[in-house]
Amino acid sequence: MPYAGITGWGKCLPPGVLTNADIATFLDTSDDWITSRTGIRERRVSEVSLGHMSEVAARRAMACAGIGPRDLDLIIMGTTSHDDQCPNQASGLQSRIGADGCGAMDLNTACTSFLYALSMATAMIRSGAIKTALVVGGERIAPFMDWDDRNVAVLFGDGVAAVVVQATDNEEGVLLEKLGCYGDAREILRIHGMGTAYAHTGTLVGATQWQFEGQEIFKKAVFGMGMASEDVLKRAGKSPDDIDLVVPHQANQRIIEAVAKRAGVPMERVMVTVARYGNMSAGTVPVALCEALEEGRVKPGGLLLTPAFGGGLTFCSHLIRWGERVTPKDQSDAELPPMKHSALEMVLAFRKARGRPLEL
Repeated sequence: MPYAGITGWGKCLPPGVLTNADIATFLDTSDDWITSRTGIRERRVSEVSLGHMSEVAARRAMACAGIGPRDLDLIIMGTTSHDDQCPNQASGLQSRIGADGCGAMDLNTACTSFLYALSMATAMIRSGAIKTALVVGGERIAPFMDWDDRNVAVLFGDGVAAVVVQATDNEEGVLLEKLGCYGDAREILRIHGMGTAYAHTGTLVGATQWQFEGQEIFKKAVFGMGMASEDVLKRAGKSPDDIDLVVPHQANQRIIEAVAKRAGVPMERVMVTVARYGNMSAGTVPVALCEALEEGRVKPGGLLLTPAFGGGLTFCSHLIRWGERVTPKDQSDAELPPMKHSALEMVLAFRKARGRPLEL
């Protein structure tokens, strides 16, 4: 049975930076208040679609792997913030990059979507159904955010990253994973206003209300990610000392520290990006992975642990053996266009347009 190694990676972060000071211009908050509670100092806001960001990330990942779009057998898009409900996000990405005819599907488990998608691609490669997959994780959350709710408006940001996964005889890629969900706790993290249950409202942009019970989410997240990490380490016959780098979901600095402590891994071996980007939901783990590679923190043959949690309340942890290559084979010239409006201008427009067509 083949393994499924990660051979390419690429990220796309929109250029618009929304700082804590920017948010304090329209909400009763401050940089100190946000940073002390979350560790977040700034986040990104995208002026272009999720599809456009995904295209840039995908092209960069394929160049990194040294493959073209026609080499793909499958695209899996992990996201909660689709450009359209139908057709799916992955089909749009297939069209954008010219991967004619390959399979294309979306997967939504909120912030764990990328890792669940990575499990699916790995399983399909190991079964022999496919040989090469593009797995994308990302969000454009800003249009759906309740920018008047301080509890959530300070947390989230936009961003996308992608990896290429290919069949190999080498023991690399996802070795083990633990996937789970506390379905009875789904109400503690819920976005009201997105979905057919709200179709009668006739709204077009925003008009969401976020149900976000921070303390309960913290407890469930730390327990779920900790338990899942302990499970994969035990089944693999590994100890925390064997882990070279933890690349966790970047929801909150305190959660990251609590999970690392429970897993028995010092923070020196944990990749943290939450201060720069906030919580990009499905985009946090793949973006952090890309940046870990850029910073030289992923070593050839290194063992990675990637715990995450998301709405549902889903949780998971993956044990990943990295391959021998940690540098790109090639570079893509794909770029986003310059922003016409600042991140703050975009957010103020979203606030103004809640429940109406967006006008800029």
